[in-house]
Amino acid sequence: MTRHNRCVALLVFLPLAAAAEEPDFTDDFPVEQCAFMPFGGNAYFSLMPGRRTYFDNSSCLASGECEEREDLIITVTSGVKKVWLDDDGKRRPVWTRVIVEEERENNELKEISRNYFAMCMPSRDVYYFGEDVDIYEDGRIVSHEGAWLAGRDGAEPGIIMPDSAFILGQRYYQEVAPGVALDRAEHVAAGLEIDLHAGNFEDCLEVTETTPLEPGSESTKVYCPGVGMVIDNDLEAIAVER
Repeated sequence: MTRHNRCVALLVFLPLAAAAEEPDFTDDFPVEQCAFMPFGGNAYFSLMPGRRTYFDNSSCLASGECEEREDLIITVTSGVKKVWLDDDGKRRPVWTRVIVEEERENNELKEISRNYFAMCMPSRDVYYFGEDVDIYEDGRIVSHEGAWLAGRDGAEPGIIMPDSAFILGQRYYQEVAPGVALDRAEHVAAGLEIDLHAGNFEDCLEVTETTPLEPGSESTKVYCPGVGMVIDNDLEAIAVER
């Protein structure tokens, strides 16, 4: 699961002293204080419809570190989805933005997921409310593994990207769906310069993702201002349509 980032420069690492007593991952968020909106977002995670980012692992293939061709397309759609939260015993509706991810391996469709996000005002943190997942084999849907939705079966929203509070060493849950989806993020670097097929980017952030459901697994993602995610392990952005 671990992907290696070969394009990151000017890394800012955590002090060694911080590693001695690592903080817990935050899983309790002040959602009751949020006025959620399915648009806007922040510099590192946009919810404005129309953006489409294309990724592939061609650099990894060229270096001989990968064997299978992988492609990913992420589209911020014009669609919205209503999610119901439990707010002090009352059902509270939240409209979320639908962002679709389409994954292919050797040009064969492997997965389509519809992910649900909303921006919290006034903090401008972007919250993750769940996803519907279709997993394919030979052109047919064979599973919905990993699907979850806040407000159902004990699941709650997590944070996918904070706004101005990107603090090195900060740790929090992105997904809070017990037994199904428990991805966690840790801020490990800031001020990165990235050079990719999609362009040259500055002031980028690196996040390490883990989950207690798969001990030992680790994922690296890089986000850049005005663009969003540009690296997902071996997948690198090759084009961005705004």
